[in-house]
Order: sequence, then C-alpha cells, then structure tokens
Amino acid sequence: MIVNEVTGLLEELAPLDYAEDFDNVGLLVGDPMAEVSGILVTLDTLENVVDEALTKGCNLIISFHPIIFKGLKKITGTSYVERVVLKAIQNNIAIYSMHTALDNSPKGVNAKICEVLGVTKTAILIPQKGSIKKLSTYVPRAEAQTLRQALFDAGAGNIGNYSNCSFTSDGTGSYKAGKNANPTKGVIGKTHYEEEVQINITYRKAAESNVLKALFKNHPYEEVAYEIFTLENKDQSIGMGMVGELPNPMPEEFFLKLIKKNMRAACIRHSGLLGKKIHKVAVLGGSGAFAIGAAINAKADIFITADVKYHQFYEAENKLIIADIGHYETEQFTKNVIVDYLTKKIPNFAISLSESITNPIKYY
Repeated sequence: MIVNEVTGLLEELAPLDYAEDFDNVGLLVGDPMAEVSGILVTLDTLENVVDEALTKGCNLIISFHPIIFKGLKKITGTSYVERVVLKAIQNNIAIYSMHTALDNSPKGVNAKICEVLGVTKTAILIPQKGSIKKLSTYVPRAEAQTLRQALFDAGAGNIGNYSNCSFTSDGTGSYKAGKNANPTKGVIGKTHYEEEVQINITYRKAAESNVLKALFKNHPYEEVAYEIFTLENKDQSIGMGMVGELPNPMPEEFFLKLIKKNMRAACIRHSGLLGKKIHKVAVLGGSGAFAIGAAINAKADIFITADVKYHQFYEAENKLIIADIGHYETEQFTKNVIVDYLTKKIPNFAISLSESITNPIKYY
C-alpha cells in the first residue's frame, strides 16, 4: 500500500472536514505516494516515537495530536518539534495527524471513553455547526431523475435515519449560447427556453467533493448552474463530546473509583459531590471545559474531561460534578481505536500500537 491509500481509509473513519478550523490535520510530513512498510500508531509523535518506528520498520506514523500545529519558520533542531520533523524527513518517515477530525467522529475519542466506562445510549454533546450544506441546481426534466440518483449515490440527501431526501420544483430556464459554446439543447446565438426541474438537496460537508463530481459528471449541460449554501442546521451525528447513561446508576464515590480504575487516572480533580447517584454521564476528551454549559444543559450528573482551570470548577453550580482526570488519560485509548479500525480494514498489514508513553505530566 502507499501512504495515500492508508490515509484514505482513515478519512472514512474521520474525514478531515470534521476537524475544527484551528486544527492542523492530515499528512504533515512525507510523500503521499510512498510505499508503506509498516504503520505505527501513537497519541503524540515525539523523538522516541520516531526511534520506535525505525526499530519496528514502520515508515508511516499515525498520530492523534499534530506535531506541527503552528507554522514552522525553520527546521534546525532547536525545539522538540523541529527535531521530530527533521528526524522523520531524514529517515523517510511520513506523519499523519487525526486530532479533532477524530474528536468529532461518532466512532472516535469520546465513543471510546463511553465504551471504557460502560456508558450507553450515547448522543453527541455539542453537534458541529457548519457541517451541513445544501446544493441547488437546475436540470432538464427528462434528466432530473438520473442526476438526482447520482447525487444520492455520492452521499447527498441523508437526513438522520432517512436517505434519498430532496425537494424539486418545476420552472422554465432560459439561456443563449455564445459562439464558442457547445450547447446540449438549443442553438448558438438564439435564446433557448427549457422546461427544467430545480433540485434542492443537502449533504455533509465531508461529502462535498464526491457530490460535485457527481453533479458535473451527470448533468447534461455544458455549463452547470448551481448554488451551494452552508446551513445553520446542526448535524446531530458528529461533534464534540458525548452524553449517555449508565445502565445501573451508582453512588458518586463508586463511579469516581470506576473512572480512576478504567481510565488509568493517577488522580481525579473534581468539584463538590452532590449526594446523588450518577446516571447520566457527559464526556469530552482533552481540554473540554468549554463544554461545561452543554453538559449542564444535557442534564448530566457528571462531566468527565481535562485541563479544567480553578475558576471553571465554580461553573458546576451544584448542578453536576466536573471531573478532570487528565488530558493524556482522556485520550490514551484513542490509539487503540485507530489500530482496531485499521486492523479490520487491512488485516494482513503490519500495524503496531506504540509502546512509548508520551504523557508529559508526572504525578508525585
């Protein structure tokens, strides 16, 4: 396999369009056409991880966190980021990052936390904005069904549990072909009127490339008239965090012990206990304090995340427990998600789970 083929599989799990605007995801280092000798999956790409890849004969590192987050103005080895990039380039090792694309995936970071903690009946905590688009185009009535089906096949027209969703309206289109045109209908230099159908159809932003390819390939006109709108509607199936339920509610102290054990947390920083059983659980891997309000609105009894600041614990307002278990701890199982996924997709390929512990925080 080549690098592009592997990353293409990863983007079926977590399309890069799922990522937040501030992020830096995708292939960060390396040749997309290089043949892959082996894959190493890690949470962070550090120098010791690159060394591990070399030892194991892997020339593609799949990393959750991006080693290059801000622009590099030089690569001289004076920082850990520069040293990693330099070593990777010198040894022809490619580095691919998934980060918030996998955060927002319904089968990503937060789904794994819920699995580890036994949380069921899950839903997205903060559905992603700007991820639903609408295509409006005009096509001769006779060709409308062919085009509509092609758009469905490309991934458009899915709303929740429904597929093949669209709306059409009839009208009359007009155009006059110029001297260099090659009109499908009508003649050059004369205004042509055509009975047309307007097709309106929604699609996820991640499917836009395929949808537009289908539009241009299956539309009969030389010049395709179309409009694309970004909708305010939220996609309930992708986004940050998850909320779900414990099959059997349990006392707060018991659940905190379960979190500590199952998430391998050295300690838990939390707001005051409320003296009631835990039933509804909200989670958000990584720095998730921005979602405290969303967890409260979701009627969660506890919100599990990381990197909560002193004053942010006050935001619990005695409405839920905020539990900070550590950044690394919330995301540590993410590499297992990636390995399990790739192993199913390419079972006969060398895929290694990194043994390097990349947590920069130590507890005394």
